[in-house]
Amino acid sequence: MYDFFSNLDRRWIFLAMGLAVAIPVLFQLQFPESSSALSEACFTAIEELPPGSRVLLAFDFDPASKGELEPMATSFVRHCCEKKHKLYFMTLWPVGVQMIDNAIDRVIRADFPEMVYGEDYVNLGYKPGYEGVIKVVVSDLKKLYSTDSRGTNIDQIPMCRNLKNILSMRLIVNVSAGFPGAKEWIQYAATPYKELSIVAGCTGVQAALLYPYVPDQLPGLLGAIKGAAEYEQLVNAAYTPADATPVAKYLEAKRRMGPQFVAHLLMIFLIILGNTVYFLQRAQARRRG
Repeated sequence: MYDFFSNLDRRWIFLAMGLAVAIPVLFQLQFPESSSALSEACFTAIEELPPGSRVLLAFDFDPASKGELEPMATSFVRHCCEKKHKLYFMTLWPVGVQMIDNAIDRVIRADFPEMVYGEDYVNLGYKPGYEGVIKVVVSDLKKLYSTDSRGTNIDQIPMCRNLKNILSMRLIVNVSAGFPGAKEWIQYAATPYKELSIVAGCTGVQAALLYPYVPDQLPGLLGAIKGAAEYEQLVNAAYTPADATPVAKYLEAKRRMGPQFVAHLLMIFLIILGNTVYFLQRAQARRRG
């Protein structure tokens, strides 16, 4: 048996990994999710705001990170809509406007048609300047944003007429794929201005850079598709009737967790198997020696 595993062609391992990913995708396998303290903190931050609160949603990501971040962006927007908050969208990434438009089409226009643009939500769009944009909008938003993403004068938009800066926001929700993103919102907005509260969702590789800010500057954080699936389940449990099944777009993170979960199990099994064979071979060699 030791010789069999020692000489096993690695292509069999590649095949096993391919099947571990393909089977959950083909059969739409889904597994239960248990929420973490960080995902629950994200949910609580939005849930406990009074209805009609101003929420800034900063979508700082692009299509390259869509697989990880779009499901959490969808759940954030849905949760805010369910609570009837006033939504202010903006982005520090040039293609972030497309991500915002996708979320608006997928959630607001599809499931909350009663929400009126300019009264319940607005897309402020993109401004160049990286973290410099944050430094400006915390004191004077209209210094940079004279129009929304459609080119409409911001003073003609009802929900923006009395908006001086983002200090009036009850919460900042940032979905980030890198620089500029969550780290910059924490450093230049949430940290110097204690009245600003922030929760974030990020890619897996970025999460390690944000954990040092938890929980003081960043009480809630969704890390990669796992965090998205946890938060998605919390929102579904709260706002999907018990006798109904959530629509597919509100189960996307859970669906994407299926192949990841099975692939991780296979990796753990292979690591244990490899180490077991190695130590058994060493023990056998010692007995022979």
